[in-house]
Amino acid sequence: MGKIRKIEQLTHNPFVNLYDLSVENRVGNPGKYYVASRAKTEAELELTTKRQEPDGVIIYSLYGEKRDRVVLIRQYRYAIDDYIYEFPAGLVEPGEDYHASAVREMREETGLTLHPIRVDTIYEKPYYSTIGMTDECCGTVYGYADGEISSALLEDSEEIEVVLADRGEVRRILREERVAVVCSYMLLHFLHDEDPFAFLNAEKDAL
Repeated sequence: MGKIRKIEQLTHNPFVNLYDLSVENRVGNPGKYYVASRAKTEAELELTTKRQEPDGVIIYSLYGEKRDRVVLIRQYRYAIDDYIYEFPAGLVEPGEDYHASAVREMREETGLTLHPIRVDTIYEKPYYSTIGMTDECCGTVYGYADGEISSALLEDSEEIEVVLADRGEVRRILREERVAVVCSYMLLHFLHDEDPFAFLNAEKDAL
């Protein structure tokens, strides 16, 4: 098993920071590794605390009386200098339960009201985003959304278009557009399952 010998914080930003690790690999050779993290200090890094806590939340919600549309956002991202389709999402504030974060973020990003559903923790517990470069992990909240789309609560830094996509539009998006990986996996459920949330009952049915 590898060992971490030293940690140096390279940046001091409010939302993401870069850490330089001096490491020793499994056969004893020294090396370098870089970790991007939501942690503001070395003491808050997961490799220091050993606690897996959600940095953010991802929201998979259905819309409409027939619940036949999925709530997506088409958002400009600097990393690709282009737009990408994602689920509504955001950071969990200190001391905030991520289910409450989901309701807040949905309202801020879309204007819609989210009604979360409780599911087995196997589906909603925090999982890692891209562990090869970051310790970020996000919980997933499922639910139903209603209300009217609004951009009134968007921050100036957010460039978001809300998309209420039916299956035909989801198929087009998956074929033709840039899509975040977690979103793409979930959209396959939406595309192929008569009840997109049927998989959420799998653990309950197995008992």
